[in-house]
Amino acid sequence: MQTVSIPGAPPPGGHYSPGVVHNGFVFVSGQLPIVPGQTEHRVGTIEEQTEQCLRNVERVLVAAGSSLNQCVQMTLYIADGDMWSRVNAVYAKVLGDHRPARAVVPVKDLHFGYQIEIQAVGMVG
Repeated sequence: MQTVSIPGAPPPGGHYSPGVVHNGFVFVSGQLPIVPGQTEHRVGTIEEQTEQCLRNVERVLVAAGSSLNQCVQMTLYIADGDMWSRVNAVYAKVLGDHRPARAVVPVKDLHFGYQIEIQAVGMVG
């Protein structure tokens, strides 16, 4: 088992790794829409948050030798189910024709007032 580190990224804020590689898969920890290099937690629109979460997932996948196109499963945690169509539109735009298995989990609150968090599993190699 190998932990994933992202060059130039600050260490995680808690007791976890951004990703773990094991048996040909990378398991990506839940990614909030935090913009790399920024300390301010600007919430923005749900569309902006969704795209940033996906880009953060992508950064971990790439650091592990994977990519969004090699993603086999994603779990989206969304604070407001009424935003689902907006989230899905951005998700479809970013992922294009690739359709990993997916679960959408409604949640009450997320850290820093964000409205979405995305966790993923990808193939490595």
